Amino acid sequence: MVVSYPLLNRTLVMTKRVSRRWRPRSLLQLVLLAFLVVMLPLGVLMYQAGQALSELSHLADVSARQAVEESRRARVLSNLAVEMERSARQYAVLEQESLLELYAERHAEFTELLAQQRRFLPGNPDVLALEEQLLLLSQLPELEPEALEVWLALFVPFAEHTEAMRRATSQQIDASIEMISARAEAVQSRLWLQTTALVSASLLLILLFSWLIIRPVRQLERRILSIGSGVETNDRDTIQGPAELVQLGDRLDWLSTRLSDLEAQKQQFLRHMSHELKTPLASVREGSALLADGVAGEMTPRQREILTLIDASGSELQRLIEQLLDYNLLQHNQRVTLERVDLATLVKTVLAKHRLALEHKGMRVTAFDGPMEWVVDRTAVGRILDNLVSNAIAYGEDGGDLMIRAHAGRDHLFLDVANTGEPISEQDRPLLFEPFYQGRSRRKGPLKGSGIGLSVAADCARIQSGGLALVEDREFDVCFRLTLPRQAIPLTEEKTEPLVRGISARSEER
Repeated sequence: MVVSYPLLNRTLVMTKRVSRRWRPRSLLQLVLLAFLVVMLPLGVLMYQAGQALSELSHLADVSARQAVEESRRARVLSNLAVEMERSARQYAVLEQESLLELYAERHAEFTELLAQQRRFLPGNPDVLALEEQLLLLSQLPELEPEALEVWLALFVPFAEHTEAMRRATSQQIDASIEMISARAEAVQSRLWLQTTALVSASLLLILLFSWLIIRPVRQLERRILSIGSGVETNDRDTIQGPAELVQLGDRLDWLSTRLSDLEAQKQQFLRHMSHELKTPLASVREGSALLADGVAGEMTPRQREILTLIDASGSELQRLIEQLLDYNLLQHNQRVTLERVDLATLVKTVLAKHRLALEHKGMRVTAFDGPMEWVVDRTAVGRILDNLVSNAIAYGEDGGDLMIRAHAGRDHLFLDVANTGEPISEQDRPLLFEPFYQGRSRRKGPLKGSGIGLSVAADCARIQSGGLALVEDREFDVCFRLTLPRQAIPLTEEKTEPLVRGISARSEER
């Protein structure tokens, strides 16, 4: 039978439409329907098994009764044949009428039982021979010696045919038993086939309903994961299933839209706030610079001290605003620009930016010597170092130590920024790189931090396929380790010299 592809496609489309239009209105209905449909083949199997067992039981009962009855009849016929011969021989000797009557009764009884036995053994030659002999034995001849001797001689083949009939009855009973056994085996095979088919159908139905229940749950799981990861796709799967799960999918769509709106509002707020804060801050710093240059006249030492505090606070506030801008930028721009960078020079540049703050705090700085080249994103690594150094200045010990060291391995670069001071508590460590999280340690200085410096640093490491972690160190209380993998040289780069031309000139034992 050949089915055209257009007809097959139309059939599949119609089946899908029907399955979409029909569905249980609730999860409870679907579960109950699943149990009902799955139990249906098992119920059919139990019914058929009961019918088969009932049939076998009835057949065995009938066969057993028939076997007992036929065996008893064959045994009675054998006994009657013996009694008939005994009565005939006694009558031939004694010539008593009572013996003749007894013979006639046994003859009539044998005739009746033989007629019943003939129905059990139709067409049996011994039964037919016995019927013919019964006609000859029905009339007793006159008591002449020769005739009587011939008549009595008929009982010998009569007994032989009776015994043969008894054996034929036993064989017929054995055949019936074998037939019942064969019938039982056939029923058993049929039950096994039905059991296999119906149990397989039940398993397929279980798989079908499990899929019908699990499919919308997995769709909801993927939707939740996409919402949580912040990566929304346009080709969303339409939730198909019970009404509760479909309604839950609609709620997730609403939640996703709501979260997207809130994220957009947050980003817009960060952009506007950063812009609005930078404008008056620039005026404040410009005014403080003019006052420091003496444009408004000479200032007393006390006034100059206050002006220095204003300028330092303005610089700190500008740094916080720049962190907010960096955080906002990293949320929308995950691209990296790889280039070969001398990390020692980059570290010196960052330290020069914080020179005044480090001198004011009295921290002793030790950094590795170069050159040490690695393929990185210069801007991202600069942000990481800037945030880690700022964090060390803010939370480090006054007059303490700041150590920056690097080690280039075969496949990874390890860069540590460590400082002395109050260790980070175990409660703060799991949330240390979460945005806007501020731990239990108190920040040293007039301004409070924004709580996004370490988050920005961790994001900058992540977009380079690296990582930033807090590690234990034997010499320093706080040690952050930046791990960056070896990156391929950009295609636009024409240099082919090794990426790492040197290692730290000053190696610290941990």
